[in-house]
Amino acid sequence: MKNILKDEIKRDILFLVISGIALIFSFTHVKLFNVDLAWIAIILCGIPIIKEGIEGLVTEFDIKADVLVSMALIASIIIGEIFAAGEVAFIMQIGAFLEEFTVRKSRKGIEKLVHLTPTLARVIVNNEEKSINAKDVNVGDLLRVNPGEIIPVDGVITKGKTSIDNSVMSGESIPLDLSEGDSVCSGAVNQFGSFEMKATKVGEDSSIQRMIKLVQSADASKAKIVGVVDRWATYIVVAAFSSAILTWLITGEIIRAVTILVVFCPCALVLATPTAIVAAIGNVSKHGILVKEGDALERLSKVSKITFDKTGTLTYGKPRVEEIVSVMNDLSNEQLYEMVASSELYSEHPLGKAIVSSFKENHNKEIKAPQEFKIIPGRGVIAKVNNKKVIAGNKHLLLDEKFKRDEIRFIREKYKNQGKFIIYIGINDKIGGYVILSDTLREESKSMIKSIKSLGISPVLLTGDNKYVANNIASQVNIEEVKSECFPQDKLGLIDKYQEKENKMVCMVGDGINDAPALKKAYVGIAMGGVGSDIAVDAADIVLVRDDIDNLPHLLNLSKHMMKTIKINLAFSMILNFIAVILAMTGFLGPVVGALVHNAGSVLVIMNSALLLKYNKTYEKDNENLKNGSPRTNSEISYSSF
Repeated sequence: MKNILKDEIKRDILFLVISGIALIFSFTHVKLFNVDLAWIAIILCGIPIIKEGIEGLVTEFDIKADVLVSMALIASIIIGEIFAAGEVAFIMQIGAFLEEFTVRKSRKGIEKLVHLTPTLARVIVNNEEKSINAKDVNVGDLLRVNPGEIIPVDGVITKGKTSIDNSVMSGESIPLDLSEGDSVCSGAVNQFGSFEMKATKVGEDSSIQRMIKLVQSADASKAKIVGVVDRWATYIVVAAFSSAILTWLITGEIIRAVTILVVFCPCALVLATPTAIVAAIGNVSKHGILVKEGDALERLSKVSKITFDKTGTLTYGKPRVEEIVSVMNDLSNEQLYEMVASSELYSEHPLGKAIVSSFKENHNKEIKAPQEFKIIPGRGVIAKVNNKKVIAGNKHLLLDEKFKRDEIRFIREKYKNQGKFIIYIGINDKIGGYVILSDTLREESKSMIKSIKSLGISPVLLTGDNKYVANNIASQVNIEEVKSECFPQDKLGLIDKYQEKENKMVCMVGDGINDAPALKKAYVGIAMGGVGSDIAVDAADIVLVRDDIDNLPHLLNLSKHMMKTIKINLAFSMILNFIAVILAMTGFLGPVVGALVHNAGSVLVIMNSALLLKYNKTYEKDNENLKNGSPRTNSEISYSSF
């Protein structure tokens, strides 16, 4: 498919180049075998226009600009004005090529979602395990899922403990620690430990299949913007044809009638929108922004509300160590940090990896390997470091190891409403302290939100995280409207509510697979290209290739300025057409001169659009964090006493 599109683009460019050269020779009266070379432009550029015009009329009685152009082409040929016919066809095809070039769209997202669906399932029958097609799993079947495997259907864990990556549904990068009685979703990845589960939702009812349906339905419901020329085509055709017939009947000169049809051709009108869009796309591409949908910038200019995913969008999407606290008199915070890093050295859990990477960033020393190491799926790790037993994990692990509940509760209460991740540390048989981790806010997020508000656009936070994490991030960036614990269908429903019930045009900014339906449903979808999933990128209209979220204000403002440019182009084109029609009626313009006037108008439209390439409005950065030195970096860690 990709190669076919490339071949079509190459063919269109070749035809335009050949037609342009042929028109130059025709204008200088150079002929080949006594044949006007403008016929080449008519054949290469004009015949497709006439074909599309006839097909639209016959199949759907749909009057578009092609109908008027076809009338002008045929009339010019009949009276022998071959150059005028070729020139009009050439200009119209340039506009059509630019328009088509900007609306080419990738549709790989749904295919990639389908590939996420597991094909095999391990079913346990009479205590024996056998592999079957995931489509053949029935409700009530007992399944086993091994480490690294994708969960085939929705169900409930009946045996075992595990950690699963549920980012497909929630978007959160931190695995969920689950055990007997907990629910699991299809499409999630089992990271640690085998477990058994009972199937509750299978086939089309499973979470991953519902996700695919959400993306498909959201894509189908997004209406495309109809070009201004096609919206007005019926009126233009009626006005042009009526003016030409009346002029012919009154003056008796058919050449005036044909000239009216030629100058009525909306060449500059056709170029007004696509040239501005192409120039604007060229502008944002210099800022690392890829515009996939041709009309995306036009839609973006009408947005009044912008919704943000949290993880990987407003934040970096990776947990970082924020605080290390020792509660033992003979063990400093620094010593505890080194022991925990050593105990987590071989851990595959994202929180364990975060502790190790944070230690390496802040210390110029090697981490000692633990003398013993054991991972407890869904709980944490138990290791031997410096001949001491180190237990690092969640509250369940410490309770399993007979630590006092009151000591654990005290730590939990201190951080309960702050949206932090807590790793409890046990040294031998005593509470040694704890490690606080949190997702790190992008340094530019706060100033970006401030700039967006200055444009009159309301920001909203939509996240799969709990309300404490969501409110913590929202308060840091000054977002007032927050929706937490959102699954894909929840985000889709909220966007649908904003757009259908509140009649607001919504832009969605996200990065994960779980954001794909919302990105499709939103009036405009913007994906983070660096950290985002391929499926989210494919679902979006616009991609921030380098994750430079601080470029969003420029993108939004440019879209509004682009629409102003388009309106100026349209107004100029219509005024030029009106003057040219009057001159054609009075006989001051012939077909060839009329075609050249159109050519000059088209050039002026292109020049005005080209100014968008240099357009740039700078936004003042929020310097609040820069008053006393540089802003806090991801790797800075505070050490406080208990």
